[in-house]
Amino acid sequence: MINFSLPDAPSLTALRKLAAERIIILDGAMGTQVQTFGLTEDDFQGDGSYDLKSNHPQQGNNDLLSLTQPSVIEEIHYRFAKAGADIMETNTFSSTTIAQADYGLEHAVYDLNVAGAQVARRAAERAEAEDGRKRYVAGAVGPTNRTASISPDVNDPGYRAVSFNDLRVAYGEQIKGLIDGGSDLILIETIFDTLNAKAAIFASFEAFAEAGVRLPVMISGTITDASGRTLSGQTPTAFWHSVMHARPFSVGLNCALGAAAMRPHIAELASVSSSLICAYPNAGLPNAFGQYDETPEQTAAQVGEFAREGLVNVVGGCCGTTPEHIAAIADAVASFAPREISA
Repeated sequence: MINFSLPDAPSLTALRKLAAERIIILDGAMGTQVQTFGLTEDDFQGDGSYDLKSNHPQQGNNDLLSLTQPSVIEEIHYRFAKAGADIMETNTFSSTTIAQADYGLEHAVYDLNVAGAQVARRAAERAEAEDGRKRYVAGAVGPTNRTASISPDVNDPGYRAVSFNDLRVAYGEQIKGLIDGGSDLILIETIFDTLNAKAAIFASFEAFAEAGVRLPVMISGTITDASGRTLSGQTPTAFWHSVMHARPFSVGLNCALGAAAMRPHIAELASVSSSLICAYPNAGLPNAFGQYDETPEQTAAQVGEFAREGLVNVVGGCCGTTPEHIAAIADAVASFAPREISA
């Protein structure tokens, strides 16, 4: 249930203060950074100190690395923190029972989320000890690999592979682990189906009620193509009106598009939202090999225009963005004031 009478987490007050002073910097892509380490199946399986209780191959299950290769994930978080990120997203994009079913690790979901938050916290504290600047940990909640609004079977348009309650329960398990692991806020991201997001919002507030405190919630959708709509058919304006009841700390867009293609959709969202606006685009569009060619300077120049036009309060990077991209983005927006919110 949506209960706004809960006391605010200290992070909400601190982040609001920071957002009034300057544009907040989010981190960059976890997956493409993991790829640079060239990890094998044995690396994903780990040394046996964590019993996977699964016979499935695990290579590609990046979330698992918070348990089996925590030093790798901590190093990635740390590099982003030192590049200028104020907020680090946990390595938990697929840490729900629904997504982990592909790897036979449904039973490990709570551990994945606790470990994901703890690893990010260690990196945040390590960076803060060196330069004295506070960093925050955002518990990352991905969309799952199922959609509640659209049938996966073209011959049966009424069929749904997942229900609202299925999602609510799965997200609830995830968010409890993220809170217990020490997350400062919850980031519901890469939303292609707003009904999925509504289940995550509901689950968040159930978890807040259990914890007795309300964490800030960031909500980020994704525009899937040139139509300017989410996969479930909403424009940015419609998306905002569907999630505004949650009173999010920020609302925005990430993934799918590079900054140039994202700009008109961010502008539309900024024109209607009474929350902070967050934008973290890909490093351009992927090439024929699935790689991202946009340089840090190119991405930063485009995100810098978002700031110059007064459209954003939080910026960062999604697929293909490296610590170098984040450092360039932080530098590009540093001289611009954050977007003013009009109620």
